[in-house]
Amino acid sequence: MDGPTTIELGGEEYQVRREGSTLRLGRQVGGETVWLDEIEVGLLPGPAREALDRGEHADQALQTALLGVVDAEVKRGG
Repeated sequence: MDGPTTIELGGEEYQVRREGSTLRLGRQVGGETVWLDEIEVGLLPGPAREALDRGEHADQALQTALLGVVDAEVKRGG
């Protein structure tokens, strides 16, 4: 992934950007991306990692994993 990619999670738009072994997850706010979290790609479940490697951002396994990150961010007040 060269730049951020827009994906839809739970009816909301998010930005994802892979930087080596890290996946950044963020939102567009006022024309800029505000990064919410960084996820170690190796910690994602196997099917989610495989979908990410294929660039299949609509894959259910990847969507479920990223929604878990979003839910955790909401719960901790991010």
